[in-house]
Amino acid sequence: MLETPGIPFTILAFILVLGPLVFVHEYGHYIVGRWCGVKADAFSIGFGRKLVGWTDKRGTEWKIGWLPLGGYVQFAGDRDAVSQPDADWQSLPDAERSHSFPAQPVWKRALIVAAGPFTNFLFAILIFAAFNLAYGVPTTPPVIAGVQPQSAAAEAGLREGDRIAAIDGRTMETFDDIRIAVAFDLGRPIDLSVERGGEQRTISLRPRIVSETDRFGNTSERAIIGIMPGAPTLTPAGPIASVEAGARQTWDMVRLTGEVLGQFVTGQRSVKDMGGPLRIAKQSGEVATLGPVALISFIAFVSINLGFINLLPLPMLDGGHLLFYAYETIRRRPAPPQAQEWAFRFGFAAIVTLMLVVTFNDLGSFGLWDGIARLIG
Repeated sequence: MLETPGIPFTILAFILVLGPLVFVHEYGHYIVGRWCGVKADAFSIGFGRKLVGWTDKRGTEWKIGWLPLGGYVQFAGDRDAVSQPDADWQSLPDAERSHSFPAQPVWKRALIVAAGPFTNFLFAILIFAAFNLAYGVPTTPPVIAGVQPQSAAAEAGLREGDRIAAIDGRTMETFDDIRIAVAFDLGRPIDLSVERGGEQRTISLRPRIVSETDRFGNTSERAIIGIMPGAPTLTPAGPIASVEAGARQTWDMVRLTGEVLGQFVTGQRSVKDMGGPLRIAKQSGEVATLGPVALISFIAFVSINLGFINLLPLPMLDGGHLLFYAYETIRRRPAPPQAQEWAFRFGFAAIVTLMLVVTFNDLGSFGLWDGIARLIG
């Protein structure tokens, strides 16, 4: 078991992970806004009091806040960091008003807002593409190389050499597809389409939940069926093939994130499994001890999650703005200001509540509540 990294190292690793991702996300908003002719008043990495800052020749103030848990771009005509329009934007001089955010047609505003999350996805694609170009595209065929005794696979009659073509109708192209389809599906019964000796058959089984402890002592649960993969192969790829493979890898992570989120929404998965910034910070420090390749891969994973979360249709997030723009497109007029105001209040309350829940969970995963209970007891 590896020694848990210290607090200073963990903080540094967390900044190395989150800082570039916040910059990438906000720069997506900023650069598309510039292309659309919108002036940016402020570009901030972090919230709260400004630690350092400067103003460029376009009049944009670039700054770093003391709380590195996000960032924002405040465009001309915005009242605040979440792009609620300033009540006085229409009284601006014509030259200034034409470059304000609220004055833009709805398609431009939607493009600017969507640019942040999609830049996160693009960033992950480029990371995966760089690895694919440098090392080759990793591929492990969905063929069973071994079956663990007394496992769900053994009891269902799976054998070495079987090729799992699909799980619950979803095509399995690699062995990692099998892991993803099984591990996060909460141990529910599944149907496997298995190719054996030129014939295809359907085998039903129930994965088993196992508790595992990683090299840092973190305990987690996942479902397994008890099969082992063969040796992975690295296929050399050119730039285009590397990007295509990176896009597929990113899409697989987006799909998995959506499935897990759906399990939280439907109550299949407990909110106790949710993690927040403190857990990401802890994982950043742990992954950083494994080397730069592992850390960069983790950055890609967090970037995908950041992009996905920001697309949720929740006021204050990018997805909430896009929802209002969809309403405006359909009804050909903006939503009533009072409705937007109440929606943003609800969104703020929801996000604060979620942050409290995940922080409570994070502190529990660090053993804080168990320690307090032992002290009281």
